[in-house]
Amino acid sequence: MFLSNIALAFSFCLTAVSLAQSYAPATVPHNASCVPIVDLGYVKYVGYSNRTAGINYWRGIPYAQPPLGQLRWRKPRPIEARNNFTGQTIDATKIAPACIQNIPSFISPASVGAVLQQSEDCLILDVLTSIDPVTEFLPVMVQIHGGGYTLGYAESSPGDAMVNFSNGSMIYVQIQYRLGPFGFLGGSQVAENGARNAGLLDQRAALEWVQRNIRAFGGDPAKVTIWGGSAGGGSVTYQLMAGGGYDEPPFRAAIAEYPWWQPLLNESTQERQYYTYLTLANCTDLDCLRSVPAKDLAAVGNRAQIADYNGAGDGYGTFWFGPLVDGDFIQELPSQAFQRGNYYKVPLIVDHDAYEGLVFSNVTARTQVETTMDAKSLFPAAGPAFFSRLYQLYPRSSYNSTFFQRQQWYGDFIINCPTYFMASSAVDNLYNASSIWKLIFSQGTQLHAATAPYLASNITGWPASGNLALSQIMSSYLISFAVTTDPNAMKVDTAPYWPSYYEGGPANGTLANGEEVGFSTLDVTYGGIGVITDPDARAQCEFFGRNGYLIRN
Repeated sequence: MFLSNIALAFSFCLTAVSLAQSYAPATVPHNASCVPIVDLGYVKYVGYSNRTAGINYWRGIPYAQPPLGQLRWRKPRPIEARNNFTGQTIDATKIAPACIQNIPSFISPASVGAVLQQSEDCLILDVLTSIDPVTEFLPVMVQIHGGGYTLGYAESSPGDAMVNFSNGSMIYVQIQYRLGPFGFLGGSQVAENGARNAGLLDQRAALEWVQRNIRAFGGDPAKVTIWGGSAGGGSVTYQLMAGGGYDEPPFRAAIAEYPWWQPLLNESTQERQYYTYLTLANCTDLDCLRSVPAKDLAAVGNRAQIADYNGAGDGYGTFWFGPLVDGDFIQELPSQAFQRGNYYKVPLIVDHDAYEGLVFSNVTARTQVETTMDAKSLFPAAGPAFFSRLYQLYPRSSYNSTFFQRQQWYGDFIINCPTYFMASSAVDNLYNASSIWKLIFSQGTQLHAATAPYLASNITGWPASGNLALSQIMSSYLISFAVTTDPNAMKVDTAPYWPSYYEGGPANGTLANGEEVGFSTLDVTYGGIGVITDPDARAQCEFFGRNGYLIRN
């Protein structure tokens, strides 16, 4: 069987070379020894191969029609419905433009750095496959990039190193979706004459495209794992919650890294956001907005958040534009959905880094009064009792500065506690309670996104991590999970066994010193990799869980 697979790949490559000779051989990137062509039925795409990395690439494949003009703020339409591809063979060797970025008010534009060319026509995905697959139909990892729902692009979390290290055992798909006001503008006019959460609907459309087309790349649509960090991890949360999780999802497993649960604007705040945007665009209605050039709307998006800074739902460290409860795709707040079990019950990995709140905390705020004023912008529905209890749980005396006090409760409410909510709920709701895993990462920078250099790299060997052994351990866990839904089944020999979250549960025994066992969490530190009781199972997270409506709405 393995030999026949090699023959298939070889003949495919030879056929591709002969087909591409009259196409555009000059467009094939360096180090390409053959030109892979994939036939999707409605169109053919020409990619390129990198024999050194062992990867075939297809870049910038549209999964939905361009969301331009009257398609702005509407549900994405399948690309196949355009029905104008007959006989075409299209170049898929170039990195596509990013979706239009929207820089939040607390981030300096200079700190974002150079980004790819931007365009409103950006609903694309990249497919990375092994040149030498081990089977005819491989498991698929779909990466949903982060960036606060306002920044990022397909190559933000590249899969080159992971596909190379998987030794032909998986396919990697990295997607883009509408960002900022293009993807997450709220308000009643958008609800009545369009679609809120357009960015989340784009993600779902990409997953549905994968279901329809991944077989042509040698992928198995029944073995799709979704993965994302930060807003990508939050996006994984919302894809789990989609429609209340009532039907069969277009994926079989999920990895939510440091899932970003920023507040979801309520109806009245959505209206203010919408009319701020409308006014700055010199428009009176949504039809007018649909006629404004994209470059002008991009500038309006950045100005709109600045105009409303420190308004409700726009405290320091949040991105203002983001997912909303729309009553359809997102039917309730994430804290409510996981309390009630209204989500897809699939194997799950969650993680967070040691100091999640630090980069999102204001270093210029010197007093608790200042941080409380900012917190009131984050939590406009909270009152004196909420803040009294907040500071009882996070007393100033426990921290060496107001800044670190703030970074702790901020990191807890927006990321750390959500990992506890998700894992503990899944233990109670999944048919197999042992198919949930949690990890805390205290290596690298130990800050938000500290795991990224150990997992995502467009260069094989993860050189940016500076620790090849740890990169191989971390990546082997995720590759194993994508292939088998168990991070241990295919891990490298140097990787410690990762017990499921449930294995350390109180019903399963006690520690050697007689203490009760809490839910198991893998602890990655500079001192090594061990297993601890989940440190997020504590009063602070219970407090945020009980007040989910106040802090998420």
